[in-house]
Amino acid sequence: MGWAAFYLSNVTGNSRILCSVYCNGSQIIGSSNITVYRLPERVELAPLPLWQPVGQNFTLRCQVEGGSPRTSLTVVLLRWEEELSRQPAVEEPAEVTATVLASRGHHGAHFSCRTELDMQPRGLGLFVNTSAPRQLRTFVLPVTPPRLVAPRFLEAETSWPVDCTLDGLFPASEAQVYLALGDQMLNATVVNHGDTLTATATAMARADQEGAQEIVCNVTLGGERREARENLTVFSFLGPILNLSEPSAPEGSTVTVSCMAGARVQVTLDGVPAAAPGQPAQLQLNATESDDGRSFFCSATLEVDGEFFHRNSSVQLRVLYGPKIDRATCPQHLKWKDKTRHVLQCQARGNPHPELRCLKEGSSREVPVGIPFFVNVTHNGTYQCQASSSRGRYTLVVVMDIEAGNSHFVLVFLAVLVTLGVVTVVVALMYVFREHKRSGRYHVRQESTSLPLTSMQPTEAMGEEPSTVE
Repeated sequence: MGWAAFYLSNVTGNSRILCSVYCNGSQIIGSSNITVYRLPERVELAPLPLWQPVGQNFTLRCQVEGGSPRTSLTVVLLRWEEELSRQPAVEEPAEVTATVLASRGHHGAHFSCRTELDMQPRGLGLFVNTSAPRQLRTFVLPVTPPRLVAPRFLEAETSWPVDCTLDGLFPASEAQVYLALGDQMLNATVVNHGDTLTATATAMARADQEGAQEIVCNVTLGGERREARENLTVFSFLGPILNLSEPSAPEGSTVTVSCMAGARVQVTLDGVPAAAPGQPAQLQLNATESDDGRSFFCSATLEVDGEFFHRNSSVQLRVLYGPKIDRATCPQHLKWKDKTRHVLQCQARGNPHPELRCLKEGSSREVPVGIPFFVNVTHNGTYQCQASSSRGRYTLVVVMDIEAGNSHFVLVFLAVLVTLGVVTVVVALMYVFREHKRSGRYHVRQESTSLPLTSMQPTEAMGEEPSTVE
């Protein structure tokens, strides 16, 4: 037996080959089928929507060009590696579709299309061809507008926080926020917490924006947007400006206090309102000691669209006076005992605050003022108490009369002795008088301090010496 080999070319389709041989005058015919297969020339998944709302259907479309035999060609639609649909490729070109319900889990997922040419039954393999993947983005944007928190009134050249919040959006991190005051875009800081988005900005109004304005918050996601708007009035509020004609005024001088503010502002100075809004308020006074440290208050009121705004200002007057020493609190004559402790209570006042010193006349001896000190006879004398400051001097004479402690003791001692002597003599005389009534006369012996008595006995009458009775 022998074999013959033939080379076939330009086979474009399935064919049946016949082989004929003659053997011993007989013709033998054999045949074989040739199956032609081709891989698809194009496998492509149609573009997906840029953003797909969650809860709505979208369609996957896969287009396949070429590939044979078609009976062995299958088209598979995938999410990642998960099969969503498997269908045969029928037409040329073939288009295979599948409907998918969008969910949050589909956000960021990759979808693709794969063809499978199964030639395994014919002794060949499984030929696979996959399209380029396409990514899907899904979103949720609520129908409700954002919550915009903004001031109703804003003073020019001042700032105020503005908050814009929207709940229930997905994915919140991919939402875009636009905040603006009129034509002025605000620099917003956006923070996400789950499905909640919060944008915060600081609104500062310019002077040229005075009047009615609008704050806008715009949240965009998935090609859709939600918007909130709030009306705002920008106003200017100048003042109050409170002035003293002389912040440090000498005693007896005239001081003018004035308060003013911007247009349409009503000012009130120490309870007395100005004649009309926009006009200043004034008062005058003759500065006295009692006005030193006096505060003046000015209030300003501005009405904007039925809303009243208030501001206050205060200023303190400084009156220059003195120095002075209060005679009521500084006795001019002091009578103290020697070797005792006392306090010289003198107070000086004035602005600027004076220095107070008390010096003894004719010497440089100084006694402390306002603190305890030990007094002795050397402090006796006249003192010049002088209060001095940059405005001058004030002098008050104080006399200190110090009583010596020993002379007082001697006088008291002598008085006691005299008193005792008188009492002793009286007692002795009463005794003599009583004895005389009983036995005759009595004599007092002068040289005895115990007052001895002598009794006149009958013998004494006859010339005898009397006996002494102690």
